[in-house]
Amino acid sequence: MNFVVSASALLKHLKLISGILNTNNTIPIFDCFLFEINKNELQLTASDVETTVSITMSAESSASGVIAIPAKTLLDTLANLPEQPVSVIVDKSKHTIKIKTETGDYHISGMNGDEFPKMQRVEAKASLVIKSDILENAISKTIFATGNDDLRPVMNGVFCQFMEDQSIFVATDAHKLVRYIRHDAKAGSSAAFIMPKKPLNVLRNLLSGIDDAVKVEFNQTNAYYSFGNVNLTCRLIDGKYPNYEAVIPKNNPNKLTLDRSSFLGALKRVSVFASRATHQIRLTISGSQLRISAEDLDFANEAHELLTCTYMGEDMEIGFNSRFLIEMITNIDTDEIIIEMSAPNRAGIILPNNKSNPAEDVLMLVMPVMLNN
Repeated sequence: MNFVVSASALLKHLKLISGILNTNNTIPIFDCFLFEINKNELQLTASDVETTVSITMSAESSASGVIAIPAKTLLDTLANLPEQPVSVIVDKSKHTIKIKTETGDYHISGMNGDEFPKMQRVEAKASLVIKSDILENAISKTIFATGNDDLRPVMNGVFCQFMEDQSIFVATDAHKLVRYIRHDAKAGSSAAFIMPKKPLNVLRNLLSGIDDAVKVEFNQTNAYYSFGNVNLTCRLIDGKYPNYEAVIPKNNPNKLTLDRSSFLGALKRVSVFASRATHQIRLTISGSQLRISAEDLDFANEAHELLTCTYMGEDMEIGFNSRFLIEMITNIDTDEIIIEMSAPNRAGIILPNNKSNPAEDVLMLVMPVMLNN
């Protein structure tokens, strides 16, 4: 079983799927990439039991066969090779691999590829097709708001809700929430599932720069994504997602409009002086002036900045976690943003102003923090 492949192309493809690998596997074969060669087609697979992703690339070969190659050793070797064709020579009886380059030979002990679990196709109860750029945007705009709480696993993923007239993607960790709606992504029928963040991160990387249709097939336990030369299957998060609409305040009479980049820059500068425990910043709005301030009593540090804004409502003082605000505003791509508020102890709503894509609807919610007066 021998084949020839470009070193840089192989490294690029392996990096795309390597995000699935765990750092401490109890089953050694999951520390490996599975190589399946079939004539001039090479399929690369990585898995962590719950998620399996494969990508196909071209290679020069007249043989067919499978071998599992340790991922870290292979990645480190390829990362230090200049661009050149490399020959991979596999001894299937001993499960050894020789990588032959222009200047040297590298011998790696592999594992029997037949022991690597095969990717299971989902017996789909429902399926839909969604454009790759829409799916990539939906993941990017929501995944940062997912939680890390083992006691509430449903919050550790993105809730994907497909309907006949639109698709909705929601993420929350109980402190912040993002609802991303696409009116131009329509499903044939209504369906919903919760997708874990780890396979979503890998999927986002695979979708980057791709202009293709993504077929999504799913049932109650698994989802299967296929597009171009990529296939990904993963186990879904089991459970009922919280009623996110119930926590979004509908009546917010106080509306603050300001330049996004100016606000983001001021937040980043002032937050350096916030408490390292709470990351609390204070927004004081009066007339057309916004005062952003922070203090760390433990180290006697404090800072404030003044920004000009457009404000409709009563004068207000409200506190937020600066990390959450910075994260959210970074993921909005309009020149101006709107922050809607009702009271200092109620959630604030962040919206893009003058959105460029009318089919896109983004709403971000952030809970306030109690101010130390």
